[in-house]
Amino acid sequence: MNKLLPLILLCFTSIIIAQNNENQQKSTLDSVQKLDEVLIKSNVIFGNKYVAKNRTGSAYYISPAELKKLGYTDINRVLRTVPGVTIVEEDGFGLRPNISLRGTSPERSAKISLMEDGVLIAPAPYSASAAYYFPSVGRMQAVEILKGSSQVQYGPFTTGGAINLVSTQIPDTFSGRIKASYGSFNSGQLYASVGDSKEHIGYNIEYLNFNSAGFKNLLNDANTGFDKNDIVAKLRFNNSKDAAIQQNIEFKFQYADEVSNETYLGLTEADFEANPFDRYASSQVDKMTNEHLQFLITHNLEFSKNFSIRTNAYYNKFERNWYKLNDVVANGEKVGIATIVENPEDYPTHFGFTNGNLNSGADALLVKANNRAYISKGVQTKFDYHFYGDNTFHDVEVGFRYHYDEEDRFQWKDGYSINNGIMQLTTAAPEGSDANRISSAKAFAGYAMYKFKYKNLTLTPGLRYENIVLARDNFGTSDLSRSGDNLSSRENKVDIVIPGIGFNYRFNNDLSLFGGVHKGFSPPGNEDGQKAEESINYELGTRFNVNGIQGEVVGFYNDYSNLLGSDLSASGGTGSLDLFNAGEVSVRGIELLLNYDVLESSTTFALPITLGYTLTDSEFLNSFGSDDGIWGTVTEGDEIPYIAKHQFNASIGLEHAKYSVNLNTRYNGAFRTVSGSGDIPANQKVESAIVLDLSGRYKITPKLSATANIINLLNNEYAVSRVPAGLRPGHPFGAYAGLEFQF
Repeated sequence: MNKLLPLILLCFTSIIIAQNNENQQKSTLDSVQKLDEVLIKSNVIFGNKYVAKNRTGSAYYISPAELKKLGYTDINRVLRTVPGVTIVEEDGFGLRPNISLRGTSPERSAKISLMEDGVLIAPAPYSASAAYYFPSVGRMQAVEILKGSSQVQYGPFTTGGAINLVSTQIPDTFSGRIKASYGSFNSGQLYASVGDSKEHIGYNIEYLNFNSAGFKNLLNDANTGFDKNDIVAKLRFNNSKDAAIQQNIEFKFQYADEVSNETYLGLTEADFEANPFDRYASSQVDKMTNEHLQFLITHNLEFSKNFSIRTNAYYNKFERNWYKLNDVVANGEKVGIATIVENPEDYPTHFGFTNGNLNSGADALLVKANNRAYISKGVQTKFDYHFYGDNTFHDVEVGFRYHYDEEDRFQWKDGYSINNGIMQLTTAAPEGSDANRISSAKAFAGYAMYKFKYKNLTLTPGLRYENIVLARDNFGTSDLSRSGDNLSSRENKVDIVIPGIGFNYRFNNDLSLFGGVHKGFSPPGNEDGQKAEESINYELGTRFNVNGIQGEVVGFYNDYSNLLGSDLSASGGTGSLDLFNAGEVSVRGIELLLNYDVLESSTTFALPITLGYTLTDSEFLNSFGSDDGIWGTVTEGDEIPYIAKHQFNASIGLEHAKYSVNLNTRYNGAFRTVSGSGDIPANQKVESAIVLDLSGRYKITPKLSATANIINLLNNEYAVSRVPAGLRPGHPFGAYAGLEFQF
């Protein structure tokens, strides 16, 4: 749904900023970086930090200034600064992030509403949300994270929250930017954008290339990296500024492609200990190729300062094929790679073929073409009307969305031999002979939210409605032409009302209390009778400014009546994507964020310090068994896997008009990789890790700057995951430098 907040807040933001200028000069983030002064107007949740700080629910806004200061191209590193966000790394570059908000399952970010410019961006958010596309943060202007109450606007996933990536906006005047960098592992980045606005027309065009040779070791020094391209073009038409009814229409085109030599195959305990950056010979042909295409039309109609309508029509297409080792055959027995790497001593021949130490016959290595095509399209509109009463402010927001998406699986497995460490194709399987089916979803969603403000109290009750029809047509692995001779179909329907209410009470300019209660929801699968994921979620927090220390403390509790698990190969399952009911679960935690400028009295320098901490405690409230690799047999009292109980982030910077240096430290606590309780077994544990990153910027001229980033400053060797199949390392020490020119 459209993510604009009530227009009255946006119209009066500049006035509020001016009135609070004295306080903002004492604020690290708001005075030094002038973050509140950046107001983004199109397809957003918040638009700036001021609005985010004054929501009735917990929210975080990563501004253009912050993104520029950090200079990250890895979304994992961008989001590490946000309390309540859990990241499970996979490839070291953030190509395929696994993001959790407040204890939701991080697998493929499948349990949060991911958006770009206010539009759902996952390839098939209803029918197959655990997919492999994530927009490049290197071309984004801001990142918005919404957690807690008031989720009714941003379905379909309303438990943990929503993330909206705001793409580069059309500038008000002729301007542009060129940025280039190069560094470790032959990694390079090139970004260029140019745009302008005239009386009735505006445009912006941008291009991003991000590539690397990779930091892992494969025989013959083969490339283990990637090459990504991204092109975005925007064109806007608007009527005269003095017209009685203001309106504009914006067209957005986006195309991206990627070739990455990535694999599901990790390492055994012993091999990770010896060299965590090695890759086994049997992964030498593994490769992901994908293309993404988006068309977005946005129409804004402002009848008056009190009444506006925004409509989006969108079409997203995503095609991908991850060609990767899936199974190994030895002595007539086929075994999945996750099982082999976890228990190499039980499968010595299989493991010998995997690491290339043993020669094999034909079809010993089965490489799966995980070929899929996705479509996501729809129309959404939002009506916003607000008015004033005596000491009151009222805002009514009503939105509707009709959406369709599908996942088309047409997959096969080729057979390879391996001899002297070199793989050779021995059997080319017919395309579609491993999986041949289409999963789809039709969804109608509507919501209404009422914002009522009386003096210092704000209330936001709301209601969301989702009507979803999920279906699957399985043509079978013998009907490759899809004639329908062996067609097997199934369907599941869900009809649900999702209420929520939030509040914010502002005692004064330095202290406020906020909180709320809302219903959590995630769509079920397409199996008839399968239940949706449901929960009741609570939060209570405070925002404060005491002696220059700005902060926020939030407590949350998510009470699941039915948690859904997903059978993903990425988490050690079979890869069917079938969902299963896991029953009752509780997730509770605390989020803390503190900001302070040590040199607040200085007019020349700033020394901002930021501290963030997240405590997440989870517990299954019933016992069950599953085939999912990271859940398995669950006993009442077990913890959810892949959620670290403790996470800590700290940053310190030295900022001047000519230069800035920022040091970021993050601590990710140990977490279990299989559901359990008590002490974590060594073979089911990812150890805690501390990673330091350093970034800097120097203004050579007012338009030309030099940039630098050091990733993993202390060169710590650490594991980030045990899935999809074996231990995987984090990014080692890497140094990157570049130039940025603005005009």
